[in-house]
Amino acid sequence: MKGVQAIARILKQEQTEYLFAYPNNALIDACAGLGIRTIMARTEKTLINMADGYCRATNGRRPAVVTVQNGPGIENAFGAVAQAYSDSIPLLLLPGGEDQHRLGTPVVFDPLPPYSHVTKMAARINFADRIPAMMRWAFTQLRTGQLGPVLLEVPADVSRAELDEAGPRYTPPAGARSAGDPAAVAEVVRRLLDARAPLIHAGHGVLWAEAWDELRTLAERLQVPVMTTMAAKSVFPEDHPLSAGAGGHTITGTAAHLLRSCDFILGVGCSFSHGGFSPPIPPGKQLAQITSGARDIDKAYAIDLAVLGDARLVLRQLLDELDRQSGPGPHPWGEEAVETVRETKEAFLGEWKPRLTSSESPINPYRVIWDLTHTVDRRQTMVTHDSGNPRDQMLTFYEALIPRGYLGWGKSTQLGTGLGIALGAKLAYPERLVVNVMGDLAFGTAAMDVETAVRERLPVLTVILNNGRLGGYGHHMPVASERYGANRLTGNYAQVAAGLGAYSERVERPEDVVPALRRGMAATADGRPAVLEMITKEEPVYPAAAR
Repeated sequence: MKGVQAIARILKQEQTEYLFAYPNNALIDACAGLGIRTIMARTEKTLINMADGYCRATNGRRPAVVTVQNGPGIENAFGAVAQAYSDSIPLLLLPGGEDQHRLGTPVVFDPLPPYSHVTKMAARINFADRIPAMMRWAFTQLRTGQLGPVLLEVPADVSRAELDEAGPRYTPPAGARSAGDPAAVAEVVRRLLDARAPLIHAGHGVLWAEAWDELRTLAERLQVPVMTTMAAKSVFPEDHPLSAGAGGHTITGTAAHLLRSCDFILGVGCSFSHGGFSPPIPPGKQLAQITSGARDIDKAYAIDLAVLGDARLVLRQLLDELDRQSGPGPHPWGEEAVETVRETKEAFLGEWKPRLTSSESPINPYRVIWDLTHTVDRRQTMVTHDSGNPRDQMLTFYEALIPRGYLGWGKSTQLGTGLGIALGAKLAYPERLVVNVMGDLAFGTAAMDVETAVRERLPVLTVILNNGRLGGYGHHMPVASERYGANRLTGNYAQVAAGLGAYSERVERPEDVVPALRRGMAATADGRPAVLEMITKEEPVYPAAAR
């Protein structure tokens, strides 16, 4: 057999269901011949975003494998891979490569140097007989330690090389997880019990470890409030009496209050990053961090106590250690913590209720988010956002109830990513309603992939918040906006979606939002992608109290 057939056999052994492919690579037919379904998008970016969403929705339990052609394919893929890397998504990229005899010759593109900056591992299969070993190494990296994309280039000469007809000898690796240092775990518990007002800061690592039950048990056992990062939103039910909500570029009033007033923060599965999409940690707090990635310790804040290990294993250690140090029962601060969460949440919603229930026209975007939240069955729905206003407005007001019920993304924040993520999530969970909320600017970068949704039979619901503007960008370029209209956009996007085969509506009155949502949901239940274009006002006002 040829090298490319050996790779396909290994992917089949790894129980790969889908190959996210675009559009010229010998691996496509090699996998199709083994029953691995080809998923084809309109651009490399959306293709990789789809693999990203599929990987998130399944928590990496099924391989998310991408192949593109050498040269322009892997060149075009860089941005989407950078987005996956920023959120630590374990994708396997198998791009084609030039015949190795041409390496180093202008203008042959070598992806390994640039991709080393946006992957956990970037390597090349340089001999066909190394295929089993290199593939096993790649899958081990995908499943062990700090997560992230892995790139393994398949040069043309390796792809067509002849191998033993018996095929590769390959055993799928299980990956490895580690628990924390028992002494450090004991010290974390001691400091938790000694704290005046602790707060749990849950990150994406809790979702990847599928440790939401352990997180909830710890929070309820101690009656400690929980806030989540943007990527971790949904790991803790946001209708829970101890839920402080999420924080990213914007933040709930409850999370902001608790960040200011707490004295001890336990970060679980979080990177404690410092930047525009992570809530800032006020000075004077004790910080303990549980992470599987050593690179994140002391990265942005001085960490008082670090535990290196898998979130689920370490949380179980914490619970066992609590039994030893304090015995059963909640901590005395619990009643006060619950009351603080209740009062601050009521005050926060009271402040924003006029926008959330506004009857003005054009429609207030917060009204759309509020109506969406109260129309869908949130226990059977997966929702994602796009960059800019939809992300900043949804993060604090869409209330997520189940793990991965909200797919928060974005430290790289490329426009149009949400549509691909929604398509990938629908591929993973065809029985669920999957909703993508995006702005008109984002729709312009990804609109043709509505046709991908139609062709690949992925009936997602897309809600466009169309304010005819680069929402929130006007203040960055006030002269250009006033003099040349640089921040203005035009178009009838419902007509575009209809032309691509989707069910579509254009909604201009607030009282029509809920009926339109119901019709769109009905269309997706019948197997047809739906696009609802909501004509909204620009509302560059965001919950950002912690800043």
